[in-house]
Amino acid sequence: MQRASSILVIEDETVICGAICRLLERNGFECHAAGSLEEAEADTAVDDHDLILADLRLPGRPGTDVINGANGVPVIIMTSYASVRSAVDAMREGAVDYIAKPFDNDELLLTVRRVLKENQLARQNAALKAQVEQDYPVTGIVGSCRAMREVFDRIRKVAPTDTSVLILGQSGTGKELVARAVHDQSQRKEAPLIAVNCASIPDTLIEAELFGHEKGAFTGAGAMRQGLVEAANGGTLFLDEIGELPLAAQARLLRVLQEGEIRRVGASRSMRVDVRLVAATHRDLGRMVEAGDFREDLYFRIHVMEIRLPPLHERGEDVPALARFLLDKACRRLNRPPLRFTDEALQDIREYHWPGNVRELENAIERAVILADTAAITTDLLALPHADGQERNGNLALSLEDYFREFVLEHQGSMTETELARRLGISRKALWEKRQRMDLPRPRARSA
Repeated sequence: MQRASSILVIEDETVICGAICRLLERNGFECHAAGSLEEAEADTAVDDHDLILADLRLPGRPGTDVINGANGVPVIIMTSYASVRSAVDAMREGAVDYIAKPFDNDELLLTVRRVLKENQLARQNAALKAQVEQDYPVTGIVGSCRAMREVFDRIRKVAPTDTSVLILGQSGTGKELVARAVHDQSQRKEAPLIAVNCASIPDTLIEAELFGHEKGAFTGAGAMRQGLVEAANGGTLFLDEIGELPLAAQARLLRVLQEGEIRRVGASRSMRVDVRLVAATHRDLGRMVEAGDFREDLYFRIHVMEIRLPPLHERGEDVPALARFLLDKACRRLNRPPLRFTDEALQDIREYHWPGNVRELENAIERAVILADTAAITTDLLALPHADGQERNGNLALSLEDYFREFVLEHQGSMTETELARRLGISRKALWEKRQRMDLPRPRARSA
């Protein structure tokens, strides 16, 4: 049986105090009365109750003085002086509401029940948040395998510092989630996090996008524009796929890290910026340095703290746990009732290799939720390559990949990435992701 809510009434007028307590007790509440703050504090700890009703004008100290010692217990102030000013002052000091005397019984009960309900929900939300943070220490990242525990540990240690962070992992493993966790647990969390996918911006525009430009700096620059680095001032700059950054832009970025300065394209003067860099890549930057495709000095600047994300197929029982988490998330986002996986579907999820990692898992689950006609997500809805269909689907994928490879290799010398993507009928980002998956990095013009 659920216990009755305990309410402390602090009111020096005996008749009014008795009437309030009788009203509360008739409606199922447990009531404790006191004629002053001193009496209340001598009788019991004020924060032992679920709610406090305190008169504004009491003998000795005013009723609002109870707020500081209430330790989160909600306080409703009662006042005979029903002016807006006294109510505003009470709320400013931390009261959750006020009631003007003489009050209506129904109004008092309605206010008491509402405040108790809101406080109960707030406590439940706080408890749920604490449980989520215990189970999933990084928001949005589910995992308890050894590799993920190491990821969480590194985030916890490096986040409060201003150290540059390099996140390594295959496409789709959740590198941006890690970057956001580093920012959210840092002293810069109130400042902006600016995320940039270096692979999605054409080489000819990336310097202007990152560092901004002055009016007339180049054809089409009709007005001054702030760059993304400048927009991140005071906060965190996340450069996803930093290995795709052209050498000229790498030199400008190095200046930001070394000198704390940027210069807009076409500007004659530099300006100060304060940004914390978090970078990510799926490529081997060490080999890129050896090949001359990545600056060695920049590499050492960003490679201070490394966080390595494992591919999904190496995460063991994290995979079904993550699948359930993503299923609940998809149901909420798509306004569907709660769904579950069949045993066969969970087995398929465990056994599939997931070359696209978490992103592929999330997409497969979202598609299944949209198509589901019952409460169960089945193997057919997931449509994963397996058993008899694996070879057939694999052959189809192979033929499409062969066409993609031949088309890109044949035309990449005469077409821009935007033109290639348009001819293939896909987005520029999808083109880049396919290149990475098939080990077809786009050729980069060498700087003189």
